[in-house]
Amino acid sequence: MKLIYITLMILPLCFGNRLAAQNARFIHQGTIEYEKKVNMYALIMKNMGKTPNSFYEQAFDVFKKNQPQFKLLKSVLNFSDQKTLFTPVDAKTTSQGYFFSDEPSALQSNIIYSDLSARTSTTQKKVYEETFLIKDKTRKFTWKITDEKRDILGYSCRRANGIMMDSIYVVAFYTDKIPVPGGPESFSGLPGMILGVALPHENITWFATKVSDVPVSADVVKPPVKGKPMDLEGFKTFLGTALKDWGDYAKAAMKGFMM
Repeated sequence: MKLIYITLMILPLCFGNRLAAQNARFIHQGTIEYEKKVNMYALIMKNMGKTPNSFYEQAFDVFKKNQPQFKLLKSVLNFSDQKTLFTPVDAKTTSQGYFFSDEPSALQSNIIYSDLSARTSTTQKKVYEETFLIKDKTRKFTWKITDEKRDILGYSCRRANGIMMDSIYVVAFYTDKIPVPGGPESFSGLPGMILGVALPHENITWFATKVSDVPVSADVVKPPVKGKPMDLEGFKTFLGTALKDWGDYAKAAMKGFMM
């Protein structure tokens, strides 16, 4: 009798767990809001280098007295059927007009459409007064998935360490509950949506602040069309020519514009 009673108690638990697993909701389309956070003080100090320069030091002092250490920028990712569209949200900023306010790494200059199934992307990129339309393959990352997990907006996310642009160290957190291998900006290539990204050596992070499970029409997720057309290699060549007289700062500017 006791055995029958125990069996009857266990069966609902087993079926309950099975039903819960079957009813676990996976999101295939929706909208994600992200916040980009840039440690401006650390970024500026790094780009200033080790060579003393009184002009830059004075400009940095003025910047620190009038601007916060962290710059916050908003963006939205719409996704549907393995296609994503990353769009910056116009920022109301008070840093314009200050020296260092237009650091390339601290801007959001990209509108990025990605077809993750075809592994192609179209990026509308603004470089100061010029706009480019770059069509190429999705950005290449070398990922190594770890066992570390963290919660982001109620989603269990697994950590992956990676390399982009040959040398930039990336830490990403993705969730398989959104089985779309995309993320903010050009971050992609993991078995689920990336909800958090950190570039520790670049002093930049992106983290989701809101996930909306809503229908997204094909009219919303479509490639940008504005800009001078070229591929990524052509854009890199253009930058190399444009920045050739920028001295020691050229390398940092190139990295910022290529991200």
